Amino acid sequence: MENHRNVSDFILLGLPFGHKIEILCFVLFLFCYVALLAGNFLILISIQCSPLINQPMYYFLIHLSSMDICYTSTVTPKLIADLLVERKIISYGNCMFQVFTMHFFGGVETFVITVMAYDRYVAICKPLHYMLIMNRTRCHLLILGAWVGGFIHAFPLFTIAISLPFCGPNEVDHYFCDIFPLLKVACTDTYISGILIITFSGILSLGTFIVLFLSYGIILFTLRNQSAEGKRKALSTCWSHITVVILFFGPVIFVYLRPPTTFSEDKILALFYTIIAPMFNPLIYTLRNTEMKNTLRKVWCQTLLSKARK
Repeated sequence: MENHRNVSDFILLGLPFGHKIEILCFVLFLFCYVALLAGNFLILISIQCSPLINQPMYYFLIHLSSMDICYTSTVTPKLIADLLVERKIISYGNCMFQVFTMHFFGGVETFVITVMAYDRYVAICKPLHYMLIMNRTRCHLLILGAWVGGFIHAFPLFTIAISLPFCGPNEVDHYFCDIFPLLKVACTDTYISGILIITFSGILSLGTFIVLFLSYGIILFTLRNQSAEGKRKALSTCWSHITVVILFFGPVIFVYLRPPTTFSEDKILALFYTIIAPMFNPLIYTLRNTEMKNTLRKVWCQTLLSKARK
């Protein structure tokens, strides 16, 4: 740790906007964060208080909502607070913690989305064996696997980050501590570290995206033999998942699957996978899902009625 003693904190350069635009961004991102929390907690409570909790798809959905809350909360509160101050400072310890938690929760979310694609594949392509294949024990194991996968993804990146020597410049050209911007201020040759990061982040993201793309391709191909009503219901769910995949994986692949460098546009793209995609997830999964909309009405109308009677 001797190499780290010259740097006890970092200065985040933040978003590439002026002060007036930052005030506008403060209002916008605060609204997005509150909407994200409200939407995901609404999903969590509604599913927990309804029979949907017994269905594998909704069991996975509550884990996705939990990951959205945890993942976004590693970055967004700090971003919102920093928009109101001129010097955006983060301690070395908090910076390293942010690197680990962001990639850990982001990795878990990636694998949960993959598990949800597998669930839809089984439901549509093997409907007669669905409940046998997707039993509760297997669902638990799949979620456990997602958590283990998230740790396996995050730990090497965290190890690379804490091993970097920082002995001079401490201005990180981003609004949070991410691994590529940290490479720029490390006082050592970071070529090998950059290759390892591409391996652990970029290739993982691309590989997962390809698996998801192929899964939904098989699902859509299988739907051609189903009835019109079956197609409508299945497509409604699948398009919701595909929208989530594109919003989340598109920017991630662009940022991490390339030579280890940074561009000013990366900050804008990072907003998609740290704030915008997680904020839209509750809307995507509820507005395009009849079962979820009916559950929301039942749970919350009953709650409001019971309070009114009191």
